[in-house]
Amino acid sequence: MYNKFFKRFIDITLSLFSLVLLSPLFLVLSIAIKIDSRGPVFFKQKRIGRYRKHFIMLKFRTMRVDTPRDTPTHLFEDPEKYVTCIGRVLRKSSLDEIPQIINILISHMSIIGPRPALWNQYDLLEERDKYGANDIKPGLTGWAQINGRDELPIIVKAAYDGEYVQRISFLFDLECLLRTVLNTIKGKGIVEGTSINKKNADPNVCFIKEEHDEADKES
Repeated sequence: MYNKFFKRFIDITLSLFSLVLLSPLFLVLSIAIKIDSRGPVFFKQKRIGRYRKHFIMLKFRTMRVDTPRDTPTHLFEDPEKYVTCIGRVLRKSSLDEIPQIINILISHMSIIGPRPALWNQYDLLEERDKYGANDIKPGLTGWAQINGRDELPIIVKAAYDGEYVQRISFLFDLECLLRTVLNTIKGKGIVEGTSINKKNADPNVCFIKEEHDEADKES
């Protein structure tokens, strides 16, 4: 009952409220991004939603327009050379994720759920299939996010996503949300670049071939 009806009601209510409340911040950050570097305010990227359907996820742009596309930042050798000045602040504070409120409002995403995979993260998608984690809406944050985020290898991340599928409830979503706030304040679980974890590299981490999709290119 919760997952079918009440969860969506909460998503709509909180996303609408947040959109109104944060509209001044939206405006300020949009202006700062445009002043800081050439390019659009929003970064649009093809992601995988419920039942493996594609959707376009929104973020505030934190990197230069010449950054390689469709590759997770934690797989770059030197991501810092691509990150803009305002982008460093947005990424550290997770404010770059705010535009996903729009994705939640139009039902591409939920507030809590597995983070939406890139369309070419095939290993992660296959692991999530084992747990039914591709059959629910992806989230702004989720159980895997608060238990390691970028530090987790693919098989562990998918297992956490599967655990979330089994435990979905109002109280569990509330726990995920509150722990996300705490982790964001601490900056916990954010990994920028492959060089950080080369000593402890895990063979199950999905290294993704760079591909460019004309339909996703930003003007």
